[in-house]
Amino acid sequence: MNQTYSNIDLSGINIVVTGASSGLGLAMAEGLLRAGATVALASKPGVKLDNQINRLKTAGLKAYGLPMDVRSEVSIAESAEWIRRTWGKLDVLVNNAGIGMRTVNPKFMIEPQPFFLVTPDGFRNLIDTNLTGYFLVAREFAPLMIKQGYGKIINITMNHETMQRKGFIPYGPSRAGTESLSYIMAEDLRPYGITVNMLLPGGATDTGMIPEELKSKINVPLLRPRIMVEPIIFLASNKSDGITGERISALEFSEWLNKANF
Repeated sequence: MNQTYSNIDLSGINIVVTGASSGLGLAMAEGLLRAGATVALASKPGVKLDNQINRLKTAGLKAYGLPMDVRSEVSIAESAEWIRRTWGKLDVLVNNAGIGMRTVNPKFMIEPQPFFLVTPDGFRNLIDTNLTGYFLVAREFAPLMIKQGYGKIINITMNHETMQRKGFIPYGPSRAGTESLSYIMAEDLRPYGITVNMLLPGGATDTGMIPEELKSKINVPLLRPRIMVEPIIFLASNKSDGITGERISALEFSEWLNKANF
């Protein structure tokens, strides 16, 4: 079975993607838009978000800018209210907003530092964004989906190796926490007809989380953000109805489909 899901029509599907002004978030948002979905690109307000929204709208895509700070309950609540008022429904939430190891150690790829050299503020800052942020956003939008009686949440995570790698505190724990959060969310929301799945690239990706000056020193090929497009379209579509609690690697998406026999 070598079925492709890149040509699915997502017309009429309303989606929020957090951390969507660059990197994986932007690649997923644009892929969903080009599949016909209406997408709110959630990110901290600023020129970067504005420029992407203008570019996507100029291309005739149904893109909206949604200013959101995933660390702020007030900001998230305002975004949810905008969705209720403007769209009236939300089909899919993609939790993607996050910061990387460079925020605590700019040379993390070539000079890993032990956990006892990580500052408490650096640890809290990353956990508050990468893990607590996922919780806060899902907590705010889940009631809307419960009221609808349907909805899909997709939490972006990373390789298990990243959760065990030397010098990767606090990023590793943040993504390990994301996975536990996802499994429990899937069970909590199962009775309401809402699915929760995880998607990861499957390797190191060429995004802003890796400083430009370090990319040439990395001895493994970096995945392009577009690797996320086909699996995110599948997960956002009715082809994934009923699938919940799954952890899917974009790099191994075809193999996962074959094994699952969807």
